[in-house]
Amino acid sequence: MAKNRQIFNKNSKKILIYGHHSVFAALINPMRKVKKAFFRENSEYLIPKELLKKVEKIEIFTKNKWKKEFSQYENNQGLILEAYNLIQPSIEKIFIDLKIKNSSIVLMLDQVKDPQNIGSIMRSAALFNCENIVTSKDNAPDLNSSIIKSSSGAAEKVNYIKVTNLVRCINEFKKNGFWVVGLDINAQEKIDKFKIPKKCLFVIGSENQGLRNLIKTNCDYLVSIEIKGANNLGIDSLNVSNASTIALYEHFKNNK
Repeated sequence: MAKNRQIFNKNSKKILIYGHHSVFAALINPMRKVKKAFFRENSEYLIPKELLKKVEKIEIFTKNKWKKEFSQYENNQGLILEAYNLIQPSIEKIFIDLKIKNSSIVLMLDQVKDPQNIGSIMRSAALFNCENIVTSKDNAPDLNSSIIKSSSGAAEKVNYIKVTNLVRCINEFKKNGFWVVGLDINAQEKIDKFKIPKKCLFVIGSENQGLRNLIKTNCDYLVSIEIKGANNLGIDSLNVSNASTIALYEHFKNNK
């Protein structure tokens, strides 16, 4: 688990976590406090008994009652936790933790709002050694059940930090020894030919608008991903989660 997870605060609001991978990851995370576990009959056997010792209360539902109570949570696989939110670290804490590392990448999302995309980005981040995602308080969702489900357990490892002002945050990263690289479809420099700095804040914009101009002008470098395109189909760019995966991999392969 990420070292910068803080101790559970009982005043944190609760959240529903569902789906096998997300439930399992939450149960093995020592920092995740779980109040209740709900199972569709026979689904309780999908989770090792020793992991359920941390759960305060367990309820098992018949298939009919389960459908009535929890059908709105798509693909829940018969497992739902009522858990307390993890406390996310401050940017200042992140700088302290990353100061001793020779190589680290942090993702910043500029107005990326879709929970499934954010969850998928988290999953890639966990696989490619990125423990922190930064986004803005005003133009991004809070860490919700949909993001956690889409992350397939990565939300237990990857911090999701919301800040008031992205430009101010970018400049703080620069002061702490990070180079800032933005992904821009019009950039001449191609990411596969560009050597991503060891300490990198990588900024990615929304699919519709890309990076805002003020964000672009505060980046040290702008790069693009070379694509063939399929203009006859109206496809001229990658999904934001796919683009993030490529960026993370390019940093990972050069900094193993």
